[in-house]
Amino acid sequence: ALLFWRAIRLRCPNCGGKPLFRRWVRMGDRCPVCGMRLARGEEGYEVGAYMFNIVAAELIFAAIFLGVLASTWPTPPWDQLLYGGLVLMVAVPFLFYPLAKTIFLAFDLVFRPPMPEDFEDGPNP
Repeated sequence: ALLFWRAIRLRCPNCGGKPLFRRWVRMGDRCPVCGMRLARGEEGYEVGAYMFNIVAAELIFAAIFLGVLASTWPTPPWDQLLYGGLVLMVAVPFLFYPLAKTIFLAFDLVFRPPMPEDFEDGPNP
């Protein structure tokens, strides 16, 4: 639970250090406090975070869509649902990206705790 609490706050899931992001969509290579590698070094590691982001965007879209549909039935605003859905499916993945990266890192740390090689070069300068 602590790992995910730190991740939700966009901090390092391992130590709680920040900042992890140089820009909104640009994560640093290592935690500036504990020096843990943030990419964890496996081929295809980024795909897990991307998939987590896409699934979250689809779930948010579905919840909003169904909520509006249920609350306005029998005359739902189909045009607003169409265009609003289009905006949501473009905006949510961009806005949710940093959170998806840190939550996926926390999820990875639950199943693969950090090893000494994750800290080899120490903290970022």
